[in-house]
Amino acid sequence: MSATSLSRRPQFRHLLAMDPSRQAYLLLRTVLTVAPIVFGLDKFVNVLVDWPRYLAPVINDLAPGTGQQAMYVVGVAEVLAGLAVAFRPRFGALLVAGWLAGIIVNLMLIPGYYDVALRDFGLLVAALALFRLARVHAQPSALRVR
Repeated sequence: MSATSLSRRPQFRHLLAMDPSRQAYLLLRTVLTVAPIVFGLDKFVNVLVDWPRYLAPVINDLAPGTGQQAMYVVGVAEVLAGLAVAFRPRFGALLVAGWLAGIIVNLMLIPGYYDVALRDFGLLVAALALFRLARVHAQPSALRVR
């Protein structure tokens, strides 16, 4: 490598770091990795909230076992979804979006939880935005299409 190409490399990294699209991708990827993992792990300890109360009675009646046992399954699924976002962001983003759609349907079946469903709809839109951004930013730098 020439001295000129070496001196330009840090400038390119600096420009990439300033790219708002790249920053949005990194923010969404981080949040949609951490949040499902944290919420998933909390399904086992119920520190943040008593999770079984967020399970619609009709779903609880269909699921085998207790509401807490259903939350254990939900917790495992959420941790796996968060890990999918971390390692395969395009796939993981769609997985999280689909999971959130299911959560929204569940919440719409419980009177008084519509505000939480609306919040989760915002997270679903964020997951879809991550899916779109990952098309460009999750690729190796040599293959990026602009």
